[in-house]
Amino acid sequence: MKRILHIDLDAFFVAVERVHNPSLVGKPVVVGGEAEGRGVVACASYEARVYGLRAGMPIWKARRLCPQAIFLAGSFHRYRKVSDGFMEILGSFSPFLEPLGLDEAFLDMTGFESLYGPLAGTAREIKGRIYRELKVTASVGIASSKVAAKVASDYNKPDGLMEIPPGGDAGFLSPLPVEQLPGVGAKTGEVLRTALGVYTVGELAQVSTPVLRRTFGVWGDLLHLWANGLDHSPVAPPGPPKSVSRETTFSQDTGDRSFLLATLRYLAERVGADLREEKKSARSIVVKVRYADFHTITRHCTLRVSAADDTTIFEAGSALLARALQERKMKVRLIGIGVADLAARTEQLAFFESPQRRAEQLSAVVDKIRSKYGFTSLQTGRTFRLGQQYLSDKSGYILKTACLSR
Repeated sequence: MKRILHIDLDAFFVAVERVHNPSLVGKPVVVGGEAEGRGVVACASYEARVYGLRAGMPIWKARRLCPQAIFLAGSFHRYRKVSDGFMEILGSFSPFLEPLGLDEAFLDMTGFESLYGPLAGTAREIKGRIYRELKVTASVGIASSKVAAKVASDYNKPDGLMEIPPGGDAGFLSPLPVEQLPGVGAKTGEVLRTALGVYTVGELAQVSTPVLRRTFGVWGDLLHLWANGLDHSPVAPPGPPKSVSRETTFSQDTGDRSFLLATLRYLAERVGADLREEKKSARSIVVKVRYADFHTITRHCTLRVSAADDTTIFEAGSALLARALQERKMKVRLIGIGVADLAARTEQLAFFESPQRRAEQLSAVVDKIRSKYGFTSLQTGRTFRLGQQYLSDKSGYILKTACLSR
């Protein structure tokens, strides 16, 4: 029988900020935006959760519920560094590692008990290494399926450890509210209660697959399996990224096209750097615009030849942005740019070097300089004006509502 660990770092963004600034320990802390700014809660400390704060909540609502909280914009480069260390620790215990974002992962430890001993002891060793090396705590769930392991890791947070005996997954899940199953949020839970009279996972397990399929489509099949403690999906390493994007919400709605283009150029440079780090090029460019009335649109185009240089990405994006601004003459709340249709970068010999090839070589040189001296050590004239609006550190401009994911 399989033995799966789900390891989840506790209040990850807040924990990393507390390593950087120990005075935050014991206080309600929110990562995701400044108190007087915009954005949503990316992470709330356990002290803040007592007041009802949760991830995805608008900052203005979090401020109203817990005005004494400390609000931080977030620092992606710090989170990425700690996440890399976290995954390195897990990978030293088993090669069967499946990351889920920055702060959680599955680890298949089937058969490793002969090497490490009882899994509960191994889990404690993993937790100990994470705390010693990274100064953050983790909660671990051990089960025979991924779904039960994930639920178990959340059972005794923070710094918890829950082991479900082999074959006990369904019995562990049975009395829990249906909302504790992964992917079953408030809306799905409400449908289950009102339409089917289902309140617990055990009650859900008794509903036939055809009934669930009529209500939820193919998602109903998966719900039935999970409710019965069954999850046949393997622990597998992630595939290559399908897209790379960056976005930011402005402190105030703006119609200043020069400022919008400066921000878009900066975001395009971040996307380009991420793309080159992955050794990929892209064929599709996507721009996202959210207006002052919260109406959101996306516009995309396909390049003639795949590219990975900042200039090509920005020029395509700026044309899409101009189109969006022409369609709706309203101030902008958020912009973002992304690339998709990724492929491995290849070099083709040619008699004459193309302008695009020269642009990619230039971008690669800029990457090396920025890696050594900081992202804002080299700037275009367009992005230089952002220095009047934002502070910066070695990782780049500190946006008011920083994008915390790639």
